[in-house]
Amino acid sequence: MAPIPGSGLAKGLAVTLRTMTRKSVTEQYPDAQPELPPRTRGVIGLFEENCTVCMLCARECPDWCIYIDSHKETVPPAAPGGRERSRNVLDRFAIDFSLCMYCGICIEVCPFDALFWSPEFEYAETDIHELTHERDKLREWMWTVPAPPALDAGAEEPKEIAAARKTAEKLAAAQAEPQEGES
Repeated sequence: MAPIPGSGLAKGLAVTLRTMTRKSVTEQYPDAQPELPPRTRGVIGLFEENCTVCMLCARECPDWCIYIDSHKETVPPAAPGGRERSRNVLDRFAIDFSLCMYCGICIEVCPFDALFWSPEFEYAETDIHELTHERDKLREWMWTVPAPPALDAGAEEPKEIAAARKTAEKLAAAQAEPQEGES
């Protein structure tokens, strides 16, 4: 028996009419923000205060999408009779997200923790040239970076924190001794 012409169209319209009056189960992106997993990789944020312009991130980037400009500045001696030192000052830090492949190598090689993954993902532009974000935009994204996960309760204290605590305790004890002798 041959199907009646137009029966497929009628079945499709019947499904459409049945489901048209029901409430939608699907949540659409612009209306409902997605629940992102913790430590989501979105874009790269810059903590400018930690950047020493060592250029490691730009040199290690496989896409060459990080642009850094700097100049040298002379710093006066810390103590009288000391010598002047020079330091690099960051003039420009930009990442071209149209070239970036989000591998995270720049974040891993940064010895001063100046780069972090931000969960921000809404940075679409209408022009590809606007995907090169300067340090001001990268600094804004830094404040969306979540705090690192807490240490396990049974974990050992990091060596750096333990050493800093011992040094602080020694300084506090040294300062308390002269005060006790004065009384």
